Amino acid sequence: MTSMTSTRRVVTVGVDPHSDTHHAAVFDEVGRPIADAGFPTTPEGYRHLREWAAEHGEVAAFGVEGTGAYGAGLARDLRAAGQVVIEVDRPDRKTRRQHGKSDPIDAYAAAAAVLSGAAVGIPKTRDGQVEAIRTLRVARRSAIKGRTQAINQLKAVVLTGPAQLRLALAGQSTRELLGTCRRMRTTQPPSQASDPVAAATRSTLRRLARRITALTEEIADIDTELQPLVQATAPQLMDVYGVGTEVGAQLLITAGDDPDRLRSEAAFAQLCGTAPLPASNGRTTRHRLNRGGDRHANYALHVIALVRLSAHQPTRDYAARRRAQGLSNLKIIRCLKRYIAREIHHVLTT
Repeated sequence: MTSMTSTRRVVTVGVDPHSDTHHAAVFDEVGRPIADAGFPTTPEGYRHLREWAAEHGEVAAFGVEGTGAYGAGLARDLRAAGQVVIEVDRPDRKTRRQHGKSDPIDAYAAAAAVLSGAAVGIPKTRDGQVEAIRTLRVARRSAIKGRTQAINQLKAVVLTGPAQLRLALAGQSTRELLGTCRRMRTTQPPSQASDPVAAATRSTLRRLARRITALTEEIADIDTELQPLVQATAPQLMDVYGVGTEVGAQLLITAGDDPDRLRSEAAFAQLCGTAPLPASNGRTTRHRLNRGGDRHANYALHVIALVRLSAHQPTRDYAARRRAQGLSNLKIIRCLKRYIAREIHHVLTT
């Protein structure tokens, strides 16, 4: 720990969070370093951090890295105590190469980012219904990934299995294949069977089919919990054309429990990666695709656009008009996603 004589002043605190300890650093109002120290990641440690920061002056704001990961607990504690919390991005690689890396260096960098105005983002609260939705979707996403992997493995085992077994399963749909494989039986273990390859293949197919069925039931159970939660959190969002439970859940997660932190619909579009970026030169005026932002939210807007293009007559009329003006289908979808982002932002903030 380092320290200097302090008087009552306005200070800015930066925090570099880790799994076991958080390192904090203090700047005064003109950017002079005052002190830095480490604190354990416990409720008692959070309280000591706040008291330590208050000893050096009136705290204007806490800049915390990783408010959605290691810093989530500290950010919740600071907000509960009435402190201003600013989300700080970690320094880029060029800055790290120039100044090095250590816990005090990163903590001072977080404080400097808040003091200079480079960091102004308000983190998500992560303490309401949207956080519950996000937690449920963690299990759902992993279950879908596991089911997809198991289905691919089952089909690969069929493809490379004994010819007689492969011919017996040929031409079946995925649903039929799962039913057939679940009912497979082996009278002897592979080590004792006359044809160990066939016995091992049947055993593997049965296990994979049962795993796929179990994951499908798990996904259905999660959806049973997720659908009413999303409906209760944002009923107006579910009324938007093209928004279902999965798409609505993702858009709520992107906005967070406190969508008012999004300054404008343009900021929300930038967050979703649908705000076009200028790419003009002296002879050409054009915009290019924005590949930044939350790609899951971008995909959710893409799904809404495709649904509307297939069944929403006003959207189909708009697409026909823009197509007559020479726009490609990809550019039309980009325009639609920008419009949908504006509509979703209005619904979320009202």
